[in-house]
Amino acid sequence: MATAAFSRLTPQFSISSPNAPHRPLSPSSLTYPSTSQFLNLSLSSTSSLHLIGSLHSPRRPSFLSFSIGGGDDSGGHGGGGGGGDGGDGDAGERNKAEAIMALAEAGRSLDSIPKDLAAAIEAGRIPGSIVHRFFELEKSPFLGWLLRFGGFKERLLADDLFLTKVGIECGVGIFTKTAAELEKRRENFSKELDFVLADVVMAIIADFMLVWLPAPTVSLRPALAVSAGGLSKLFYGCPDNAFQVALAGTSYSFLQRIGAIVRNGAKLFAVGTSASLVGTGVTNLLITARKAIDKSYAGEAEDIPILSTSAAYGVYMSVSSNLRYQVLAGLIEQRILEPLLHEHKLVLSAVCFAVRTGNTFLGSLMWVDYARWIGIQKVRE
Repeated sequence: MATAAFSRLTPQFSISSPNAPHRPLSPSSLTYPSTSQFLNLSLSSTSSLHLIGSLHSPRRPSFLSFSIGGGDDSGGHGGGGGGGDGGDGDAGERNKAEAIMALAEAGRSLDSIPKDLAAAIEAGRIPGSIVHRFFELEKSPFLGWLLRFGGFKERLLADDLFLTKVGIECGVGIFTKTAAELEKRRENFSKELDFVLADVVMAIIADFMLVWLPAPTVSLRPALAVSAGGLSKLFYGCPDNAFQVALAGTSYSFLQRIGAIVRNGAKLFAVGTSASLVGTGVTNLLITARKAIDKSYAGEAEDIPILSTSAAYGVYMSVSSNLRYQVLAGLIEQRILEPLLHEHKLVLSAVCFAVRTGNTFLGSLMWVDYARWIGIQKVRE
């Protein structure tokens, strides 16, 4: 992290980073021709400190410039985060300085990283910690390949265990869904096997999206045009998770956080409805095929109402699933578990596994009750 301190009587400048000790420097000692680094320091009439740095990369020359405003450090690393037009004021300047220092430590230039990430750095919306995480993720061939895709990049930069959570949901979802169906249907499980198949197929399709949509992200989108309408600005600036931790220099209003729930709810309604159309369609095909082979089965099973079931599942996902996964990803995992177990990734993964397994099982139980309550699945005697 780069910090700047200055005294009104004797101007001083200091540079520190996570890997280097704090070194106070005077303005006269800021030239280092032997390392191809030079720094020019000037004090403006408003007592602000301006730093222009030219950093030489081991691989290629890279000329980087940034400024650090003087005064106190208020507004730096407080709450707020990832909002639409962050990067303003002192916090934005600190973010930019940290990110530039992270690039210098890695011997990288802005030209060597994705354009959206470089633009966010120049706008002061990305702190140094995010840049360091990008370089760590880039070391893995598979994760480095995923970083080429915007959606994955924004989620991996916010949570390096994102793929682990996807694996938990999709891998465990099948078993917990089947177990929940067995718990609720008990002796009717075999009689209602068509319902079970439809529910499991819907769950497999929906599990990935239930992790993807409510996952906290690092916003790399450019600022919205000034001429955009009020509603567009509201939803454009909403976080992907209503409870996610904010990055320094950006903030979300209460209305934007509510907007995140509404926006994700609309998306999950579409996902749930589509998943149900596929699931019930496949199940009805299986029932029809079994009726053709086993004539005695014709009296035991009936086709599942596709449209009503699909609409009901869409509503269920937009309300119940949306709220549960918003709280799970943004509140429980990012705000509680991550700070407590940040240095113990294996333990953190195990706890996330347990919590997400319980949440999936609970959701399966709630769906059976909801489906029976609205009448799309009736108990068979």
